[in-house]
Amino acid sequence: MTLYIGLMSGTSLDGVDGALAQFEGDATTTVAAAYIAFPPLLRAELMALQASGDNEIEREAMAANQLAQYYAQCVAELLRVSGRAPQDVRAVAVHGQTIRHRPELGFTRQTNNPALLAELCGIDVIADFRSRDVAAGGQGAPLVPAFHQALFGKEGQPRVVANIGGISNISVLSGDGRVVGFDTGPGNVLMDGWIHRHRRQEYDADGAWAASGKVVPALLDELLKEPYLSRPAPKSTGRELFHLAWLDARLAAHTAAAPEDVQRTLTEYTAVTLADAIKAYGGGADAVYICGGGAYNSVLMQALGAALGNQVMVASTQALGVAPNCVEALAFAWLGYRFNERLAGNLPAVTGAKGERVLGALYPR
Repeated sequence: MTLYIGLMSGTSLDGVDGALAQFEGDATTTVAAAYIAFPPLLRAELMALQASGDNEIEREAMAANQLAQYYAQCVAELLRVSGRAPQDVRAVAVHGQTIRHRPELGFTRQTNNPALLAELCGIDVIADFRSRDVAAGGQGAPLVPAFHQALFGKEGQPRVVANIGGISNISVLSGDGRVVGFDTGPGNVLMDGWIHRHRRQEYDADGAWAASGKVVPALLDELLKEPYLSRPAPKSTGRELFHLAWLDARLAAHTAAAPEDVQRTLTEYTAVTLADAIKAYGGGADAVYICGGGAYNSVLMQALGAALGNQVMVASTQALGVAPNCVEALAFAWLGYRFNERLAGNLPAVTGAKGERVLGALYPR
């Protein structure tokens, strides 16, 4: 069997993206895609678990059980729309929900209950993809550049693939097999948090609220002083650094800024930090392809294009034949395939690990 399901729930905490993929040699085909939204209470609990709190061990376990139920719903939907049965699928590869990422302390934590998911689905489950890379001295992230190279790499054509989820990361595909990748900084995480605080919306649809405001240059300059941005790769980050308390500390000197102007400035911040990373590491690539939720924010896409300049084409991965919201789920399906083939899933040049490693842990059906 060459059919695998990949499940991805990222730092945006909005829900789970799923993809049913077929692998034949170097070819990857998307058979079906699905999305299951998280209910507000689960989303709030996952957000709360990003920091230490009362009774968090039990609360995490209960949240993991709920996650398994929603992951199972996504699997069922993929099987339904594709007309496949559980026995047609080799494995479900699931990322889990990151609640702590501290590679500098030797651990990363993706809450999940893969044993329960295997029971619910009747399919082998492969999980915990990041820990082995961290054990080998790596960041455990980003893992998608290896898949970006496999799916989008083209000999003689340097290009950049940028994923804009809660956090942004880039994969620089040199055209000769070399890959550079790292987390560049915030993607949607600050924009989502700010609009939720002021308008009780989960995200800024198509950047409409940001479009009603204007960039505050002094605030943008303050945000750009964040030391993480100037650290050399390999590096990774998450909500441990970029959160509303971090933003509030930098807004203290800009209390007169209108909320919509802050939103526009945060959109610019994501665009500029991405563009700066691409300019520094992009190796002269003249095409940048965007995946993740940020690809659906036209204000952000326009800001990124402006920050990169007219000499660089900016488009979504749809231009390469893959929907932007499917790429990460496909990446974990691919990592599940690599696990079963006992092939490495990491790129040491990206994560900083001591060598290539087979990533994941198996929970048989």
